Amino acid sequence: METALTDSLETTATISVRDLRVNYGEREILHGISFDVNRGETLVILGGSGSGKSTLLRTLVGLEKPSSGQIWIKGQDIAAIPPSEMDAIRKRIGMSFQGGALFGSMTVGENVALPLREHTRLEESTIEIMLRLKLEQVGLQGFEYYMPSQLSGGMKKRAAVARALAMDPEILFFDEPSAGLDPIIAAGIDQLILELKQAFRMTIIVVTHELASAYLIADRMVLIDKGNIVAIGTTEEMRASTQPRVRQFLDRVAEPEVSRELDYLQMLTEDRRSK
Repeated sequence: METALTDSLETTATISVRDLRVNYGEREILHGISFDVNRGETLVILGGSGSGKSTLLRTLVGLEKPSSGQIWIKGQDIAAIPPSEMDAIRKRIGMSFQGGALFGSMTVGENVALPLREHTRLEESTIEIMLRLKLEQVGLQGFEYYMPSQLSGGMKKRAAVARALAMDPEILFFDEPSAGLDPIIAAGIDQLILELKQAFRMTIIVVTHELASAYLIADRMVLIDKGNIVAIGTTEEMRASTQPRVRQFLDRVAEPEVSRELDYLQMLTEDRRSK
């Protein structure tokens, strides 16, 4: 059952999700969840492996079709509109995928310019200026002629963000932006997200399991468990929550089954040492 830690949501929602259900075959992954994302806020979606957070993200950007429910983005229910109208919505959102999803056969500049060349009629000279501006915004000025294989993990993430920004989106989605990065590089990505929000006042949705990152960048958090929203609230409200499932996740407490397995492995190790 969902417990709302915040008493009321703003009426200035950019995204409104109502009774959203998603099925993979016979299996229901999301079980009728509802929440709002307010204009200009950073909402972090938290959850463990298999919680449904990645499915939720894919559904929000139109990569998965909901079984039922509504997803209102800027006044349009993307669960009900035809593909041609969804294409217009996608031009107003940006998506930074977990692995970057850069095309390895293209330079960094070509990757960033791709949405502009596909979806606009801008002159090539204008596109060249814009791609350099986007790279500068993410700290990669001068790297437009590099290939993705020549970049570090953190630089690939930044290049992916630059591509997501190419169309000047109103909404920006991040899928595990800190995954696979060392703490220092991950902190740089967190800082970039904060800077983008401050500079462009855009609405940002981040899916992550990294608590340190979530506490730094989030205005509000949504905790998902087994396809249900367990809690939603500000970072302060989440920290203060006494809900057992919230505390288990935030305090990194292992599941009972996992604890028993660890105890058993420890017993076997100690038994071998004693022989």
